[in-house]
Amino acid sequence: MENLLLIPDSYWGAPFISFKRTGEFSITGRSVAENITEYYQPVFKWLSSITDSPPTIITLSIQLEYFNSKSGRIILHILKMLEQLSLQDKSNVLVNWFYEEDDSSMYDSGSDFQNIVNIPFKCYALKVT
Repeated sequence: MENLLLIPDSYWGAPFISFKRTGEFSITGRSVAENITEYYQPVFKWLSSITDSPPTIITLSIQLEYFNSKSGRIILHILKMLEQLSLQDKSNVLVNWFYEEDDSSMYDSGSDFQNIVNIPFKCYALKVT
């Protein structure tokens, strides 16, 4: 399986997504597009395709400045898929959640996800310049 790279050039409000076969996964930007479910479909397909032989270590870095409720459900679904890999002892999964230090709602969102899934989270505050 090749790496997955989604560049939101034709989707306003979609994040940049990079899932590498090495286990380095990232979602960055904004996730608010009206047809966001369609945008994330390749992610679900890609994750499903690696379930038999996933990377030993998966690190998902999420750095979103904002996401809507539909995107929140999609992110949770991705986290649940990764949680299954972890629970089946197929991968060691770590989520790095980045948020701007003055954005308490994004921090709270990361904390909420952390409380829902059974995979390690690290939250990092980014200084706003």
